[in-house]
Amino acid sequence: QVQLVESGGGLVQSGGSLRLSCAASGRSFSSYTMGWFRQAPGKEREFVAVIARSGESTYYARSVNGRFTISGDNAKNTVYLQMNSLKPEDTAVYYCAASRTIGVITNTVNYDYWGQGTQVTVSS
Repeated sequence: QVQLVESGGGLVQSGGSLRLSCAASGRSFSSYTMGWFRQAPGKEREFVAVIARSGESTYYARSVNGRFTISGDNAKNTVYLQMNSLKPEDTAVYYCAASRTIGVITNTVNYDYWGQGTQVTVSS
């Protein structure tokens, strides 16, 4: 079992950058497929990015591809989401999640563990 704690959210102007962190405890995050999701008010939780167990494969939602980067630091047992060129439509609560399923996992139902979320607000 793994526990996940997100941090790094905040208020930023359009065009700005933020880096979210997801600290894992209880087990190494490299044992899991790790994903980032987000949920805006009144909307369903949606996939943002995923990194495979090996760390060699990543995949992004079309809406963030080219602007966001997911990465992992084994020594710190932490997964990051670097977000650049932020837009107001990126405003949401961002969640980190871990899946025991191998592969590029984009569906929320396939994730086993979730963090509590961190708020990202992008002003225009």
